[in-house]
Amino acid sequence: MLDMPDNENQNTLNDTSDHTKPPQILMAFDFGMKRIGTAIGQTVTQSAKPLENIPARDGIPDWEKLDKLIKVWEPSVFIVGLPLNMDGSEQEITLAVKRFGKRLSARYQLPTHFNDERMSSLEAREHLFADGGYRALQNNDIDSVAAKLILESWMRNKS
Repeated sequence: MLDMPDNENQNTLNDTSDHTKPPQILMAFDFGMKRIGTAIGQTVTQSAKPLENIPARDGIPDWEKLDKLIKVWEPSVFIVGLPLNMDGSEQEITLAVKRFGKRLSARYQLPTHFNDERMSSLEAREHLFADGGYRALQNNDIDSVAAKLILESWMRNKS
């Protein structure tokens, strides 16, 4: 389980060497037109946990709710799941996801990275079903679990 972040070393991304890079809090997003799943993670243990789904209208998040979440966790980097087809080509929604990432970066003045999210929602459903059966799938936690998986994948690929 992740502890609440402290305020030290949250915005120090200048050092690029792997051995001296300070711990970072990362926030991930699984974008959707009606809701956006969120997850939080950190680089020390490379662990992540799902947070909540942020309501969205036509892909525009409830910024007030997102503002509160970001204020609590103070991430230093955003990771946004990038939907791609199995052949690696972009999907119809990919442009909206990229636009969302640009808005995040501009609004919060933090770097935003994209990570291939192919199969993340399917894997999230499998995790939820394994943990709680059919009822767990009904709780609409799929998007936040998918965000957790996107973040874990990004951390694995960067280590």
